[in-house]
Amino acid sequence: KVSPRHTRWAADALKAIFAMESRGSALTKAGQVASELEERKLREAAKCLREGIDETTTYLMESYPVEHRRRIRTNNMIERLNREIRRRTRVVGSFPDGRSALMLISARIGYVTANDWSARRYLDMSRLHDTIQEAS
Repeated sequence: KVSPRHTRWAADALKAIFAMESRGSALTKAGQVASELEERKLREAAKCLREGIDETTTYLMESYPVEHRRRIRTNNMIERLNREIRRRTRVVGSFPDGRSALMLISARIGYVTANDWSARRYLDMSRLHDTIQEAS
């Protein structure tokens, strides 16, 4: 939604929004950024920001443990899995059909989740137990 001329500025502005410590300050900053986007004649980007900011700052709600915020905000696990899939598919080169590519990707995801992810605890879900009890 942003022209290449404004991409760098917009990326820095979005990073500033998601670096906020509280949801209220993030929403305030998002309003400021949206206003500045409109001043720069980027109305579609401002509209997109206003429509999506509530959902994308959910991890900043007070009911979420502070320890989880960074891990919810980032998608390092997904990025790592995508890099692994790209690495594996580049070795093969070209696939005879989409089904064979899907089989390779599914096998790799199955291997990663069975070995790597099952041995690690990414989020300590016991921290959410009290929050779940309050919501019930």
